[in-house]
Amino acid sequence: MKFFRHLKTVTKHRREVRRNCFKAGLIKRGLLHDLSKFSPSEFIPGARYYQGTRSPQARERELFGYSAAWLHHKGRNKHHFEYWTDVDALGTPVAVEMPPVYFAEMICDRIGASKVYKGKDYTNSSPLEYFAARKDRLFMHENTKKRLEYFLTLLSEKGEKVMFAELKSYLKSAKQEQKAAKKAVKSNKM
Repeated sequence: MKFFRHLKTVTKHRREVRRNCFKAGLIKRGLLHDLSKFSPSEFIPGARYYQGTRSPQARERELFGYSAAWLHHKGRNKHHFEYWTDVDALGTPVAVEMPPVYFAEMICDRIGASKVYKGKDYTNSSPLEYFAARKDRLFMHENTKKRLEYFLTLLSEKGEKVMFAELKSYLKSAKQEQKAAKKAVKSNKM
């Protein structure tokens, strides 16, 4: 029974995130979002520790001190800020700023997850409340953290339509900056 409930939750989550990604103009990211959740490494523990009100990975973590499914998931999905960590020359862990496209997908993911797990209790403030309760403990690049808080606050105060319009504008601006930087590098090589 947990197998089918977990399948339904994953499918519902992907559908919500896909809708959000499409609103942000991220068609490819919406179609590819969280496909690793169907791999045996993630799906089997997901069904085994399914609860319906929160991530099965939380239960797996409580039981074993870590979640093997989460380690698999975050290592394959660039829309998780945890993916964007590295070490500096001294071996000290550093948080890396997320590229705009994965940052935008992360926002879509957070909204989708909030809608699925909160159900009828979801409001546009839910993703911000979840973030605010944890933000001081997150190993996230400061620029990524500030930008995330900005967009989640915008969602909370102005709604999805305004927030997604602003997110699209941010992505367009970032893409233009990236093109200009590539052009500058190319002209310096000549």
